Amino acid sequence: MADMASTTAPAPLTVGFDLDMTLIDSRPGIHACYRALSERTGTYIDADLAVTRLGPPLAEELINWFPESEIAAMSDLYRSMYPSIAIAATPAMAGAREAIDAVRAAGGRAVVVTAKYEPNAKLHLEHLGIRPDEVVGDLWAEQKAEALREHGAGVYVGDHVGDVRGARKADALSVAVATGPCSTEELASAGADVVLGDLTEFPGWLDGYRPARA
Repeated sequence: MADMASTTAPAPLTVGFDLDMTLIDSRPGIHACYRALSERTGTYIDADLAVTRLGPPLAEELINWFPESEIAAMSDLYRSMYPSIAIAATPAMAGAREAIDAVRAAGGRAVVVTAKYEPNAKLHLEHLGIRPDEVVGDLWAEQKAEALREHGAGVYVGDHVGDVRGARKADALSVAVATGPCSTEELASAGADVVLGDLTEFPGWLDGYRPARA
């Protein structure tokens, strides 16, 4: 009788990707949107500082500038202003399209799982011509594990230690890119299985991962 372990095919390849500072450089658009929100409300917001700590949900940044009782309203206002201000100002990260293409070339599926408001996340991807198989928004850190499991992602690529925690909770391989607010050392210390300089290194890594996985 054949050894079952040698005849069982691996599960289909599904790779999850974070959005902000992983697939897109959201700093210019978010910076402009915070400045517009500041002007609209008459409330000081240090946009330069805010864009150095992207990753967590919007409310976690707004609480630094508005009373807690106003956070829900300010979040709604920010999100309503966002499409006309931030979308066109936001470029793709180096290697973003090639990373998605590499997953497809390997016969896999690409799923974006992000803390960003889902309608705005989809607008970014549509504007840039990046077309993953699925987009799931409004999930941060460990919350991302739910979507990663639902879509069968065996790999999750992100730039933040929160992304590492989400991958590990989902029992997915954590591939970190040092293109966001977290250093290579921070990502490794958080438990990332692989740390890349940026997404331009991802296709080469994936080529090596596939034979090892098979």
